[in-house]
Amino acid sequence: MKKASFILLVAATSWCTEAQAQRQSHGSPNVSLGLKAGASLTSYTGADAGLASYRFGFHAGLFANIGLTSLFAFQPELLYSQKGFNFTNNNDAALRFHYVDVPLAFHVNAGGLFFEAGPQVGFLVAAKSQLGSASTDVKNSFNTVDFGYLFGLGYQVKQGLGLGLRYNGGFTNVPKSLTVGNTTLQSRQRNSAFQVYLTYSLRGR
Repeated sequence: MKKASFILLVAATSWCTEAQAQRQSHGSPNVSLGLKAGASLTSYTGADAGLASYRFGFHAGLFANIGLTSLFAFQPELLYSQKGFNFTNNNDAALRFHYVDVPLAFHVNAGGLFFEAGPQVGFLVAAKSQLGSASTDVKNSFNTVDFGYLFGLGYQVKQGLGLGLRYNGGFTNVPKSLTVGNTTLQSRQRNSAFQVYLTYSLRGR
């Protein structure tokens, strides 16, 4: 699954780079840059996610919206994202993750309204286990790279304010596998996040 997701990321980036180059060769580039920030409701999903409940987080970063045609656009992003979950059996216990996410969103536009879907890769930069006021670094227990997907909708113009709703799901199990003797154990837990956000677009060229 990781290999397939990586191939998809490379193919998507290559295709959109070529499409934008073709637009530029015809003298009609349509690119805007922007900022985005919002709230996230995050947890785990998967067969072993029974003790995970949702917690609030934050995400913010940059994006470039590249118009491919009047109907389609490609939007790569670079985001800081807080993820993790609370334990359902202990309100004082939680896992907190800090990622640098790179979503590659394909937009279908209808005026300012858009629908989006695409792949995403996240890079874990910190992981903390929290129990009351005590916090422990547990980054070594979790996979550094998280492959996933996104879909959502929103309203965004080439210059000015916009808003959106997005769901992020994971393909990759977040905890690392554990080998005991000749047996490898893998906890089936993946990131899950609902996001609401605001954008501000600056017309590029």
